[in-house]
Amino acid sequence: MGIVEEAHNVRVFGSGERIIVLGHGFGTDQSVWKHLVPHLVDDHRVILYDNMGAGPTNPEYFDFDRYSTLEGYAYDLLAILEELQVESCIFVGHSVSAIVGALASITRPDLFSKIVMISASPRYLNDVDYYGGFEQEDLDQLFEAMRSNYKAWCSGFAPLAVGGDMDSAAVQEFSRTLFNMRPDIALSVAQTIFQCDMRQVLRLVTVPCHILQSVKDLAVPVMVSEYLHTNLGGESIVEVMASDGHLPQLSSPDIVIPALLRHIRFDIAV
Repeated sequence: MGIVEEAHNVRVFGSGERIIVLGHGFGTDQSVWKHLVPHLVDDHRVILYDNMGAGPTNPEYFDFDRYSTLEGYAYDLLAILEELQVESCIFVGHSVSAIVGALASITRPDLFSKIVMISASPRYLNDVDYYGGFEQEDLDQLFEAMRSNYKAWCSGFAPLAVGGDMDSAAVQEFSRTLFNMRPDIALSVAQTIFQCDMRQVLRLVTVPCHILQSVKDLAVPVMVSEYLHTNLGGESIVEVMASDGHLPQLSSPDIVIPALLRHIRFDIAV
């Protein structure tokens, strides 16, 4: 196992001609794909990894400067693909990883046959003629809550993000992976994500993108999926799912897994 694979806890399952790479979002790790992976391993080679800063990664490897922009994560993804000698893959990215995959594809479009995006947003802040869902005041309060009492913040944020009560398995699972992050790293990652603005690079993304979005999502309004569809540089398609929350692959697998499999298996009809 190479240095990059070890640092990102890379695991490869299944065997098949097509390679699928799964990238997780903020506060989770590769375990967020537990409902999807069993449906893929018979026909595909599936690559799982943890973003740097996620709970299972070594916090000593987290470079605060490198990960102050999403490009740092995009370079990590490209390094993983290079170390595994992947020549082409379907990339499935949740939340921030969907945008990370899009960024990586600008540099190396040949490596991505398509990107399947779940709960993706190029910008979380509202702007003139753009509704991202948050005002700066909202984000400042969120960061301050993380700074002052991280454990309490996790307990409050998890049910809001997942869209369920504290007793649900999905909320408990997200609480667990969120709490596994080192608080200072979690704050830094949250600031990088919530303050990012990737709208200007969308037109440079030329690989086909399949955009999946929950009808109700605390972090990403439905209209953001339409914004992505309109502004991406290549072909794209949108499906708004009857799921609730920002982690629908965890909270509504019965709705989301069939939709994901459909978008993985079928290309956009031209």
